[in-house]
Amino acid sequence: MDGVIVTGSVDIRHVWSALGGDPALVSAVSEVVRPGVLDARLPVRDLARACVGACALAAAELAARRAGRAEVPGVRVDDGAVAAAFTSERHLRVDGREPVAFAPLSRLWRTADGWVRTHANYPHHRRRLLAALGAPGDVGALEAMLAGRSATEVEESVYAAGGLAVALRTPEQWAASGQAAAVARRPLVERGRLDASPARVFTSTAPRSAGPPQPLLLPAAGLRVLDLTRVLAGPVATRTLALLGADVLRVDPPGMPELPDQHADTGFGKRSAALDLTRHQEEFEELLRTADVVVTGYRPGALDRFGLSPEALAARRPGLVVARLSAWGAYGPWAGRRGFDSLVQVATGIAVIEGAAGRPGALPAQALDHGTGYLLAAGVLRALTEQSYEGGGRFVQVALARTAAWLTGGLRPDDGDGTGGPDDADGYGDPGGARKAGGTGVGPAAAYPGPDPWLAERDSGLGRLRYALPPVSFTGGPTDWARPPGPWGADTARWT
Repeated sequence: MDGVIVTGSVDIRHVWSALGGDPALVSAVSEVVRPGVLDARLPVRDLARACVGACALAAAELAARRAGRAEVPGVRVDDGAVAAAFTSERHLRVDGREPVAFAPLSRLWRTADGWVRTHANYPHHRRRLLAALGAPGDVGALEAMLAGRSATEVEESVYAAGGLAVALRTPEQWAASGQAAAVARRPLVERGRLDASPARVFTSTAPRSAGPPQPLLLPAAGLRVLDLTRVLAGPVATRTLALLGADVLRVDPPGMPELPDQHADTGFGKRSAALDLTRHQEEFEELLRTADVVVTGYRPGALDRFGLSPEALAARRPGLVVARLSAWGAYGPWAGRRGFDSLVQVATGIAVIEGAAGRPGALPAQALDHGTGYLLAAGVLRALTEQSYEGGGRFVQVALARTAAWLTGGLRPDDGDGTGGPDDADGYGDPGGARKAGGTGVGPAAAYPGPDPWLAERDSGLGRLRYALPPVSFTGGPTDWARPPGPWGADTARWT
């Protein structure tokens, strides 16, 4: 199971810089590079490793801070663990049953002038899609109908009806769009202050002393996280915070249950409650009163009417960390649009790059979702560390489309003009070993043994689960979640 060991790669340095981290700490990260993992034309493996590695470093940094240690524990990022985690929804088994993947109407369709991708996994999205197109739910009939319409016309009519459909674009077509321009102007991870509240004092933080090093604590132990997210990226972020010790309470509207397999895959370590914010505002305010972090994953503006914008939340709960995720970004002409990983791949040209024989392709994993989820978790952890020194409520913001821009740009760090540094292209596309632009390779690379070494089984209230182990790893840190997922919405909406 040995692979090439790389220390301080350029990609992790880039992500760590975007998170505002001390560059010297990257030397604590060792990466196990494995050929054959997440193979694609685009550098998906490097993106995945960088997002997980930066998240693990942020966790290790906060753990050291809380233990009063001067040195950050070592971080190890293994491509095998990362690949298993980035495809966790495929490895899930519930009592031996394989998960339900995309619904029949969530797919690519030929149009009169190209291709369009629809998303209809949720019943309400399916209804809106069919209503917008005036079509029956029969796949064959819909296929024939779409073959006679233009892709952009389908995109606009479906979005106008509250559904989800995106026309296939080449990278050049996407780059020429207003949304691409808006995304390109933003950093990979947006960060800032919300208020001037005092420095966060962790009750479990040990003072530095001349004696033996204090034992590490789980970096998020004792912290309360309100999880208002759905699908993959947001739940991956909060699943990671739960791994690291946070009390994570996911709250969903009662009439919109999560897809069962999706809930099982991303529900590890959390509790799940159903709460109608239009009728039970007092219950939510009581949760917010002692929350430390709020993570939202709905389209920008969708939660503002409940007083859930970062500014409104910070006004009621000074010192809060507010983390927001969106598909297209909270800016530009598509700011208010819904979106998912598969749609962002189609819009941004990724599907064209990964396609073959005139047919659009896809990444080997929902890497935009998973990668952005780890970026968001890392941003929260870094915000908590900064609060312990400087105080202030914080916001963290990421978008799938911004992660896509980083991926399609080859992951080259931005020098401020949108271009990579002169040395950064050296080593990209090297499928077999260490990246030349970011570290030292040691020893020959072993063949990827498949995901089995990074899968585990346990019983749960949902049945016997097979699942991917967490890829976030540092010396003295957790190796699995403290609790398995339970039934959706079965927990009381209060903190433990």
